Amino acid sequence: AGWAVIMDFFNPLSQIWYHALFYFVIYTALIVFFAYFYTAIQFNPAELAENLKKYGGFIPGIRPGSHTKEYIEKVLNRITLPGAMFLAGLALAPYIIIKFLDLSSNSGGGSLVYTFGGTSLLIMVGVALETLKQIESQLLMRNY
Repeated sequence: AGWAVIMDFFNPLSQIWYHALFYFVIYTALIVFFAYFYTAIQFNPAELAENLKKYGGFIPGIRPGSHTKEYIEKVLNRITLPGAMFLAGLALAPYIIIKFLDLSSNSGGGSLVYTFGGTSLLIMVGVALETLKQIESQLLMRNY
C-alpha cells in the first residue's frame, strides 16, 4: 500500500499533480534552473572577453579584460531570467488554457495537453529554427 501512494505521487496523470499549483511551481523552477544551467554551459564570459581583447574588439564604454567579463556576466543574468520566464509561460500555457477552459479529460480536452504540450511546442520550434539555419548555410555555400 505504501508503494502505491508513492507511485501515485510521482505519476504525472494523478490528481495530486494534474493542475496543481505545486506542479506548476516545480515545473517553472526546473525550467528557470535549466535555462541558467544551459546559459552557463554555452557562454563562457571569461573566454568571450579574452577573445574580444585578443582580436581587438571591445564593448563601447567598457574596459577590455575583467571589466568586459563582469559586464557580459551581468548582461547574461539580465537576459536569462526573462527568457526563462517566457519559456516557462510557453511550457505551462497548454495546462493553463485547459484549466481555464475547463477541458477535462472527460470531455477529451485533457489529451490535448499531451498532444500539443508546451514542451513539445518548444522542441518543434527549436527543430524548425535549426533546420532553417542549416538550409540557409547550405544556400550560402552554394552561392560561393
